[in-house]
Amino acid sequence: MEWETGVISLFSGVVLIFLPLLMSCAADGESNQGTQIAGRDFRVEITTHPGIADHPVDLKKQLESALRERGSEYIPRTHHLRADGTPIYTNRLILSSSPYLHQHAHNPVNWYPWGDEAFETAAREGKPVLLSVGYSTCHWCHVMEEESFEDEEIARYMNENYVAIKVDREERPDVDSIYMASVQALSGRGGWPMTVWLTPERQPFYGGTYFPARDGDRGARKGFLTILRELHAYYQANPEKITEMATQLTEAIRKNLEAEDAGDLPRQAWLDNAAALYQANHDPINGGLRRAPKFPSSLPVRFLFRHYRRTGNQGSLRIAVLSLEKMAAGGMYDQVGGGFHRYSTDETWLVPHFEKMLYDNALLIPAYLEGYQITGREDFARTARETLDYVLREMTAPDGGFYSATDADSEGEEGTFFLWTADEIREVLGAKNAPAILAYYGVTDTGNFEGKNILYRPDGLENQASRLKMTPDDLRALVEKSRSQLYEARSPRIPPFRDEKILTAWNGLMITAFCRGYLVLQDPRYLQAAEKAAGFLLENLRQDGRLLRSYLRGKALHNAYLDDYAFLIGGLIDLYEVTFDIRWLREAIDLQEVLEAQYRDAERGGYFQTSKDHEELLVREKPDNDGAVPSGNSVAILNLLRLHEFTTEDHYRQLAEKALRAFGSTLSRQATKLSEMLTAVEFHLDQTKEIVIIKPNPEADAGPLLAKFRQVFLPNRILTVASEGPDQEKQERLIPLMKRKIAQDGKVTAYVCENRICALPTSDPEIFARQISRVTAADEGEPGS
Repeated sequence: MEWETGVISLFSGVVLIFLPLLMSCAADGESNQGTQIAGRDFRVEITTHPGIADHPVDLKKQLESALRERGSEYIPRTHHLRADGTPIYTNRLILSSSPYLHQHAHNPVNWYPWGDEAFETAAREGKPVLLSVGYSTCHWCHVMEEESFEDEEIARYMNENYVAIKVDREERPDVDSIYMASVQALSGRGGWPMTVWLTPERQPFYGGTYFPARDGDRGARKGFLTILRELHAYYQANPEKITEMATQLTEAIRKNLEAEDAGDLPRQAWLDNAAALYQANHDPINGGLRRAPKFPSSLPVRFLFRHYRRTGNQGSLRIAVLSLEKMAAGGMYDQVGGGFHRYSTDETWLVPHFEKMLYDNALLIPAYLEGYQITGREDFARTARETLDYVLREMTAPDGGFYSATDADSEGEEGTFFLWTADEIREVLGAKNAPAILAYYGVTDTGNFEGKNILYRPDGLENQASRLKMTPDDLRALVEKSRSQLYEARSPRIPPFRDEKILTAWNGLMITAFCRGYLVLQDPRYLQAAEKAAGFLLENLRQDGRLLRSYLRGKALHNAYLDDYAFLIGGLIDLYEVTFDIRWLREAIDLQEVLEAQYRDAERGGYFQTSKDHEELLVREKPDNDGAVPSGNSVAILNLLRLHEFTTEDHYRQLAEKALRAFGSTLSRQATKLSEMLTAVEFHLDQTKEIVIIKPNPEADAGPLLAKFRQVFLPNRILTVASEGPDQEKQERLIPLMKRKIAQDGKVTAYVCENRICALPTSDPEIFARQISRVTAADEGEPGS
């Protein structure tokens, strides 16, 4: 946790008010659960919230109907319950699709969802708007709910003096990014829960993140209730100053979120500078950057691997490998169940915030697979496999989509589900095997986290085996057996809450992860998962050719954003490269056409976050920052470059280069701000390998050639496989490079090309391996030469 007490917040010379500054968090939790009364008659009764006169009759009927649909098994998430276990309060959030909004549906706060009704009410009643943004697995969002939004005194004051709006940042990233920019402009930092004060015209005039409820709580000089009172008084007494501050802050947001002027096309020197900066700031002991907390995205491992491949820079390789090693050995990795927690609160990756996000795992899996390809380290392959298996087992919906996240908290405490005492492990494993496993996972009787143990690996398996006087193989077998036993012993515990909404963008990332997993590890379950998820998204989250953002309980909602298109297009291209089913490439091209028509900045290049027909907000953002989730622009540019290589359609290259120019100023000055875009720059500057494998018939085995392909780290390439005849004819309509390629002498034949110029065709796996392994030096001419 990071605390910061502030003095006076200033903006453009205007003193806003004395406020205790903020805590920046991104964790999760589940608290305030009501208790179900077995066999009760489920009473539906809407009680007026404290501080308001009454709900309109029509609204009451809607709330009653929504509550009745929940039925007698429904467990309201609130402390405010009647004796029969039914909720005292129900607000408009119960009508929403978001699990996060549902968590707040029974607060005594009279919450509104984002929309015109709330702002029209604020204008009519002359009130400011209190905007609260979070997500369902956010620990400090739950803390603020517990302390403030479930507090009837605070709720009464909010209801009497504000119009309160609750937003799920995962369903509405457009709203979140705009008002996060205001918080960052005011305080220099951000996080969730995010709390922003707005005018009825939707302009912010103050904001922060988590606020303790009352003066003195958690060391804060002023608590949330006092801040609410002071800001409301200031709003009423100084309307001109509020308008001035809101106007200035809105202008700052627009300046921050609108793209800079175009620059030059990227050069190799920019990549070298970025790699040097990462090397200078990495933690040589623990991996990652020298900081706490540590996020897995802070050091872009995949870019450093690419930099090493093209330059031979051992520094880039060393810090990327060290980071993968230390992350997987730490408590941030679930040593029993697989999968990564959100981030580490300390420098050593030991103590995580225990939530698990789909996108983190989707992004880390390819990094570990690439590490395996480069180093041959089986522990990297094992980490990728365990993480993929975790997603299959715990995060996959029956219809094929992937769930969004799991919480940190269970039983009202953070991390409870994942922690162990030494005695618990002894009981599960027995006296014979427990000592070795206790040593392997660094378990002690005193514990390393609040009296219990976060499992981690303090040393490598070989060193541990030597100390335990075991062979590495024997210890590895014991570890695998014990993991299964500990997983089974952990399963009956009360699990963390799982957010089961299915987001198009994050599913696109996970489709890519499963495709890469299948390509490298050859487990058919991974290909099946990727195909099923892609089919589910295209069937259920696409209407009239346009994507939707979110799916839950049979309903797809919300206009899609740039990253929904970009990440799914990337996943579909990846799916083509492992199935060679032309359907997936066609689907990617169709979605790319929608992206160009609805989201492209035709004047400057790149793509806006929202479509042309999206709700008009304070600014139409063009994302230019790679954070925990890559920017949609970074992935979209790489998609364009890949589509150009497949189709030879030059407009894809032109769009990609115009987009790269659009972000050229940022790439030249702050390349680490666009760490994911650096992988697209690497693709653009490299001599891309265009690989075509032709089989004489569908039954012919391309396995020996593909086995060599899987072993080589070859990120900047396209791959296609076809059988002579109808299959090749069908594919070459989209992929002209296939034309006039034949299976020579009736054998499976590989063609390795660069810039449409091919090396001698070969059926020899060793020759093929040498052809695809050749790297054009970083200074060998210009792209396309």
